[in-house]
Amino acid sequence: MKAIRVREFGGPEVLQLEDVPDLQPGPGQVVVRVHAIGVNPVDTYIRSGINYSTKLPYTPGTDAAGVIEAVGAVSRLSTGDRVYTAKTLSGAYAELTLCDQAQVHRLPSQLSFAQGAAINVPYATAYRALFQRAKAVPGEVVLVHGASGGVGIAAVQLARAAGLTVIGTGGSEQGRRLVTEQGAQQVLDHHDPTYLEQVLALTEQRGVDVILEMLANVNLDKDLGLLAPGGRVVVIGNRGRIEIDPRAAMSRDASILGMSLFNASEREFASLYAALAVGLENGTLRPIVRQEIPLAEAPRAHQAVLEAGAYGKIVLIP
Repeated sequence: MKAIRVREFGGPEVLQLEDVPDLQPGPGQVVVRVHAIGVNPVDTYIRSGINYSTKLPYTPGTDAAGVIEAVGAVSRLSTGDRVYTAKTLSGAYAELTLCDQAQVHRLPSQLSFAQGAAINVPYATAYRALFQRAKAVPGEVVLVHGASGGVGIAAVQLARAAGLTVIGTGGSEQGRRLVTEQGAQQVLDHHDPTYLEQVLALTEQRGVDVILEMLANVNLDKDLGLLAPGGRVVVIGNRGRIEIDPRAAMSRDASILGMSLFNASEREFASLYAALAVGLENGTLRPIVRQEIPLAEAPRAHQAVLEAGAYGKIVLIP
């Protein structure tokens, strides 16, 4: 089979398509024939060797969707089942991927494989940020920075379904239109120098209860000035250091919450995937795919996923 292999940390060019042996499932495992692969910013950080303990060589990726091709003494899955993955044992950037049965979830028939590949990291991250870290409750106001990206879209859909008021930001007219279509009540241009004042005006100067922050090194200090009393900022993404004024947090009894999906407990994972299953089945959650790129062009996908003006999800096609 074909798979992307990384033999040294570095830029996108280290992603090499190679021939590797086919996979065989052991007890409690399944092999999935991959139809689509989700590309996430965290994949690029791991590839670069930043703050992760991944051992070389490896096949990148956690998110894929496809059909179960082989099973090894599993209790709830069968060959032919349509599934999406939430982590893998062998890596997702490949024609086949090996998973523990707990790492695969059924893909509803109304969703395409490309949409299935767009579920795990974006929707699990958004759910964990909103409900497990920020403890958001109906009636609160949430600001989603970069709401037109994969995590942003998931956050908008999840927040609206839970009864929150959503203010989203986007860097392009197309992206802002998408955020509006996903249900955000207000959408702002984060390139507009007055957008912070607009956020406060929309809340009658009270501020927002929750901020989901995708680029903390740019926005975190300004975020603190947008919070309502008791407000929370959840740091989902960051690409550098930043200086903040702690007084802004002190005066509001505000909280700055770090978040990594990989830190979730087994119980938290079970809870969030149960919630996502309902939303995917009833149509509340609708992954948006921006671009499909051949697996052999994975380096191009790693460049595209970090570009400004996000619009939905980038997926690879084996």
